Amino acid sequence: MGVLQLPFILLICPRPPCRDIIALVFFSERRYSAASREADMSRLTENSPSVSDAINTRFSCRAFLDKPVAEADVKYIVETAVRAPSGGNLQPWNVHVLQGDARDKLVNLIAEKGQEKPMGEGSEYHIYPPELSEPYNGRRFDIGERMYEIMGVAREDKAARLAWLASNFTFFNAPVGMFFSLDKQMQEGQWSDMGMLIQTMMLLARERGLHTCPQEAWAIWAPTVKEYLGIPDSHIFFCGLALGYADPDASVNGLESPRAPMDEVVTYLGF
Repeated sequence: MGVLQLPFILLICPRPPCRDIIALVFFSERRYSAASREADMSRLTENSPSVSDAINTRFSCRAFLDKPVAEADVKYIVETAVRAPSGGNLQPWNVHVLQGDARDKLVNLIAEKGQEKPMGEGSEYHIYPPELSEPYNGRRFDIGERMYEIMGVAREDKAARLAWLASNFTFFNAPVGMFFSLDKQMQEGQWSDMGMLIQTMMLLARERGLHTCPQEAWAIWAPTVKEYLGIPDSHIFFCGLALGYADPDASVNGLESPRAPMDEVVTYLGF
């Protein structure tokens, strides 16, 4: 179980010259090590009481329960998330949210096309750099091996791996699917803005006891997705996002993605 800690927030007046501390707010939160996250299954089923808890309990959920998500929860997540920051307030994102027949028809369409094209039609961008160097390639290989190992899928079992790839396009059984696109004139800064929107949605989902899986895999079906959703050619299709209730009994949901040591990715100066 996580260890309860009591951090605090300093609330200060934001307008100079007033910089006075006006309140100290204490709250409890769950803090997790990698081992305790795997042991504490409450992260799959409970609502997150704080932002830090939402960050610690969020993971890429790859198995969802056959349980509907309330429309009010979906709209709360989407309509709150658009407060995410964007440079120059461009708000470059375009979001499509699907459930019910709209979701099912697309899933069935992809399943039909996947019989002839199991690797899809091709994305509009490089999901990963064509010649990915170390340490990035090693990290990608490692998480893939961890995932297949926890599911009991052997490296040489190509059929099982292809079947697993195809399960992406059912949203891993999630009842709600989202798709994200942006105008092709947008540049790297606006792609970053899109990422902040999606991350905000994922954290808000945890507040409602829900889980998500960001899915760049959907990009390989860009032509079909764009035609189905009516996304214009002037826009580039980025990714999908599955939303629903995590299946606590699915082995794949026990996958823990490691993080690099702090000294590899963070440099503190002046501390």
